[in-house]
Amino acid sequence: MFEQTFRNLDDVLWKEAGCTTELDYTEQTSWLLFLKYLDDLEYERAIEAELLGKPYTFLLEEAYRWSSWAAPKQANGELDHDNALIGDDLIDFVNHKLFPYLQGFKQRASSPNTIEYKIGEIFGEIKNKFQSGYSLRDALEYIDELRFGSQEEKHELSHLYEAKIKNMGNAGRNGGEYYTPRPLIRAMIQVVRPQLGETIYDGACGSAGFLCESYEYLRRGQLTTQQLEDLQTRTFTGKEKKSLAYVIGIMNMILHGIDAPNIVHTNTLTENLSDVQDKNRFDVILANPPFGGKERKEVQQNFPIKTGETAFLFLQHFIKMLRQGGRAAVVIKNTFLSNSDNASRAIRRELLSSCNLHTVLDCPGGTFIGAGVKTVVLFFEKGQPTEKVWYYQLDPGRNMGKTHPLNDDDLKEFVELQATFAETEKSWFLDLEDVDPETFDLSVKNPNAPEEAPLRDPQEIMDEIAALDAESAGILAGIGGMLR
Repeated sequence: MFEQTFRNLDDVLWKEAGCTTELDYTEQTSWLLFLKYLDDLEYERAIEAELLGKPYTFLLEEAYRWSSWAAPKQANGELDHDNALIGDDLIDFVNHKLFPYLQGFKQRASSPNTIEYKIGEIFGEIKNKFQSGYSLRDALEYIDELRFGSQEEKHELSHLYEAKIKNMGNAGRNGGEYYTPRPLIRAMIQVVRPQLGETIYDGACGSAGFLCESYEYLRRGQLTTQQLEDLQTRTFTGKEKKSLAYVIGIMNMILHGIDAPNIVHTNTLTENLSDVQDKNRFDVILANPPFGGKERKEVQQNFPIKTGETAFLFLQHFIKMLRQGGRAAVVIKNTFLSNSDNASRAIRRELLSSCNLHTVLDCPGGTFIGAGVKTVVLFFEKGQPTEKVWYYQLDPGRNMGKTHPLNDDDLKEFVELQATFAETEKSWFLDLEDVDPETFDLSVKNPNAPEEAPLRDPQEIMDEIAALDAESAGILAGIGGMLR
C-alpha cells in the first residue's frame, strides 16, 4: 500500500545535500511522519467531537497544521499550488517559524505524559536537514500520501518504519546501537511472558523495539476497553539518552498504536540507586543496554559497585528497578560472565544472590551487525538466589551477517526447550555449587557438545603429503612417456 511511497521518499532524501547517511534519512522521515500523524489524529478527534455535538480545540494553531503549510488542498482534494510554500520560502518557514513554535509546546504542556510535551521534546531535539525547499516540497507530497486512519494502515506503516530502523542499524557501528534484531526480542518476550496489568520497562530503549514488540504481544486477542486503556497509558516506560533514538522511539511506538508514549529523554545512569523506592519499580524489564561506553566518575557514584563500563552500570540499575518476583531479560557482552576484575565479580555475586539467574542464551557472533562482540542474554527473576543456571548455545548453522540475519525459526528450539529446561547437545545446567565462590565464573562451557575429532599428528600429515607428491610425479612421468 505505502511501500512505493517510502521508496520515493528515500530517493528524495538520497538526492538531498543535507542528508548523507541512513541515520539522516530516518531522522528526517521521523519528523515529517510525526506531523502528518498529528494532523490525521487531530482530524479524527475533531470529527468524533462533531458527531457527539462537542466543541474541539486543535493542538496546533491553524497556520502550523499540516493541512495549512505542508499540503494545502483545493476543493477537489488536489494540492493547492498557489498556496503551497516552496523553495527558500518553505525552508525559511520550517526553520524560523514552525520549529520554534513546536519547541514551545514543552513549556506549555501540563505534564510529560501528554502529546503536547512530546511535540516540544521532539522538535527541541531534532533539526531540519533539508537545504533545498524543492526537495522538501517533494518529500511533503510523498508523506501526504500516507494515512493513519485504520489499524491496517498503521500496521503497514509500522513495518515500513521498522525496516528503516533496521537499515539504520546496518549502516555501521553508530547505527547498530539503535537496533536489536526483532526475532531475538520476540524470543526474549516469549520466555519472560509479560501479562496484562504488569508494568514493562526499558531504561535504554533506543528505537523502542522491546516496548513495541511487548505491545504487539499483549494486544493479541479480544481486550476490554480498560485493558486497552492500561496498555496505552500505564504499561510501558522507556528512557533514552540520545536525541535521535528518543525521537525514533516515540515515532515507532506511535506507529505501533500508542498515542502518547511514556518515553523520557534522560540519562538513566544519572539516577541514584539509593533513591529508588518500591513505587518506582517494574514487573518486567527487557533491555539491550549500550556496551563499551565509559561513564564519568560522578555517574559511577550513583552505584554501589563502581565501574566505568556502561552495560555493567545498567545491569545494577535493572536489578534495583525490578520488583520482588519481577522478571527480566537483558542482553550483555559475553565477557561479563567471566571477567576477573573486581567490579564484574561483585556484580555477578549480587545478581546470583538477589536474583534467580535461571537462563543464559549464548548468541553467535554476528547476531548484532556492526557490534563486533559476542553477546549473551541473561534471564532472571528477583527475590530468590540462584541455585542452578540453564544454558542454551544458539547455533543457526550458518555465518550470521547482513545477508544471513537472525530469524524467528533460529530461536524456535530455544523457546521450546527453555519452557522445560531440557538438556540436549546445545543446552545444559550449571550448578552453583560447582562455581568458584571467589571468581563466580559463569563462562559458557558446553559439556554436552560432541567431541571434535582429535588433531592428526604432524608427522603423519607430512608423510601423507610426501606420498601424494610421489604419486603425482609418477602420473606425470607416465603422461610424459606417452607424448614421446
